[in-house]
Amino acid sequence: MLIHADTSCLIVIDMQERLVPAMQAPARTIRNARILIAAATELALPVLLTEQYPKGLGATVPELAGVAAAAGAVVLPKMHFSCLEDRDFAAAFKATGRSQAVIAGMEAHICVLQTAVSLMDQGTEVFVVTDATSSRTLESEKACLDRLQSCGAGIVTTEMVVFEWLGRAGTPAFKALLALIK
Repeated sequence: MLIHADTSCLIVIDMQERLVPAMQAPARTIRNARILIAAATELALPVLLTEQYPKGLGATVPELAGVAAAAGAVVLPKMHFSCLEDRDFAAAFKATGRSQAVIAGMEAHICVLQTAVSLMDQGTEVFVVTDATSSRTLESEKACLDRLQSCGAGIVTTEMVVFEWLGRAGTPAFKALLALIK
């Protein structure tokens, strides 16, 4: 199945100040999450960001907070590992009216995994963006992606998402987003 701009939303999970430095490839992960937020904004997709226990883990990293604010993204604090277990997130996701979720974030094997499985359990098509998702260890990251794929999630890259959202070349959005990827 392809990812469609008119039926999907972007969820960026827990890319926070005190969590990011402990992750594998944090610069790559943040760079790609930034591209995804910019693409979602360009194409008018809903964007939801979460912050796990922000009092302890800090706010969303500044590299993403600025583009998220410009996108009008909803930033939701949470305590549960699965975002859907938090009432405010569940309501915000439902309010998008979208049947597909593109997920990026940290930690892959905890909050990303549990959120993705919860969304799939309720019938949402889920796509996890490998190059915008990370864990502290490569083993945890690989186990997460293997498990999600076996559960039916699409395992995708940032460029796959952007070009599937676009669907065609030659548009103003294509030109704007191509500049982000190059």
